[in-house]
Amino acid sequence: MKLQTDSTDQLIYENDLLQLTVLGGIKLEGLDRMRSTLKVQLQESSRPPVRHNLDLYNDTQLEKFIRKCAEKLEIGTSILAGSFAELTEELEKYRLEEIKKKEENLKPKFKKLNLAEIEEAKTFLKSKDLLSKTNKLIGKSGVIGEEINRLLMYLIFTSRKREQPLHVVSLGSSGTGKTHLQEKVGELIPEEERVSITTLSENAFYYFGKQELKNKVILIEDLDGAENALYPLRELQTKKRIVKTIASKNHKGETQTKYLVVEGPVCVAGCTTKEHIYEDNANRSFLIYLDESTIQDEKIMQYQRQLSAGEINTYEQKEIQEFLQNTQRILKPITVRNPFAEYLCLPSAVFKPRRTNNHYLQFIEAITFYYQYQRESKFDSQTGEEFIEVTIEDISNANYLLKEVLLRKSDELTGSCRNYLEVLKIYLKTKKKKDFTGLEIRTQLRIKESTLRNYHKQLQLLGYIKRNTNKKTRSYTFELVISKDYETLQKDIQTALDKALQNIKKPKNNSK
Repeated sequence: MKLQTDSTDQLIYENDLLQLTVLGGIKLEGLDRMRSTLKVQLQESSRPPVRHNLDLYNDTQLEKFIRKCAEKLEIGTSILAGSFAELTEELEKYRLEEIKKKEENLKPKFKKLNLAEIEEAKTFLKSKDLLSKTNKLIGKSGVIGEEINRLLMYLIFTSRKREQPLHVVSLGSSGTGKTHLQEKVGELIPEEERVSITTLSENAFYYFGKQELKNKVILIEDLDGAENALYPLRELQTKKRIVKTIASKNHKGETQTKYLVVEGPVCVAGCTTKEHIYEDNANRSFLIYLDESTIQDEKIMQYQRQLSAGEINTYEQKEIQEFLQNTQRILKPITVRNPFAEYLCLPSAVFKPRRTNNHYLQFIEAITFYYQYQRESKFDSQTGEEFIEVTIEDISNANYLLKEVLLRKSDELTGSCRNYLEVLKIYLKTKKKKDFTGLEIRTQLRIKESTLRNYHKQLQLLGYIKRNTNKKTRSYTFELVISKDYETLQKDIQTALDKALQNIKKPKNNSK
């Protein structure tokens, strides 16, 4: 008779003579043993049952238990031995089935799109002003404000399907919504193609399956809590493969070397408040600074009020999330070539131009990749490889989205210090003054004393402000020395980007 598994804590096996009950169920871990607590009783008999805890794979324990049951129940040992063998077979089948179910449940569910869903997604990806329409849908899915950052992040996540995925680090003060932005945009990527991680141990990445992370988005909630795992993470970003050797013993007790291999490529996203700590990771990633303005604060608070009042259609948000996931599912890996690449020159002010230049070119390709249903497929005459080409529209879109990123990459100040300096300039302009004290700014702009001291130290070191001491009162004030540097930098970058577009159009016109 088949094993009765109605209750996982009480598995029952019956035949014509006996009822065997496994009390407390069976452990799924450790297939080399079958530890169980058994209750053995005769069918339709008043004799008390026999209970015992043993390993069914241990012959010595099992033989002793069979003799004990035969004596107390007055039944032949051969019948008991046969019943226990049948029970063991059934328990093995049950355990393997349960392990398989558990593994299947842990796997992300792959959604198979029907013809209507595929057609709807294709129609959207072929639509005019695709980026603008995508950005509106991202907003309707529950991402409030951050219009540039959210679209930038979405396109970076889309690059996971390419051979050279992009990466992103979100920076901002505590409580500005870095994790929320990353999480909400991450929800627009199919569940089976993203991995969300809250905390990471040093060796965590090595124990993923060989291809478990391949072409996936890895969302790390807090980089500050994952410092020990950053090295293998960087290796996975750069080399697209990490390998670790461990020593283990085989069944003979002999020591042998095992290789743990995890393959990429992967797209990595993380959040932090500590910009200066993650320079190596930041060099490999796009840095986006969250909007900490009062306007963004009001947008978020208004949304929170509407949500609390039940005015937000969360069902519609879920539908939009699923729709954007479907559009991601139908994007196919395809080679992108940029015929204009040699004419694209970064502004000379950009720090670390080699990596930034590569990011710039790859982001342009990521936009073309997203537009793949609007680009003509071409084939290499020598290799036969299928590819699509970058258009001037793609470069123009990239320049618009990356203007702030390139600006930050060109700034010698850290993002948080730059944000403070720009707010300080506005304050001093309003007050029509150049001098200020630390106490005044701390009070008026509501900044912590230790944070303000760090900002002033950086600004003094780079010559943006200077400290003046009053010899009579022995007090000191700060004076703003450089005031229009950011505006000049913005103009330089915009000019360089505009000039690059003009250079592209010239050779195109000459070739006609």
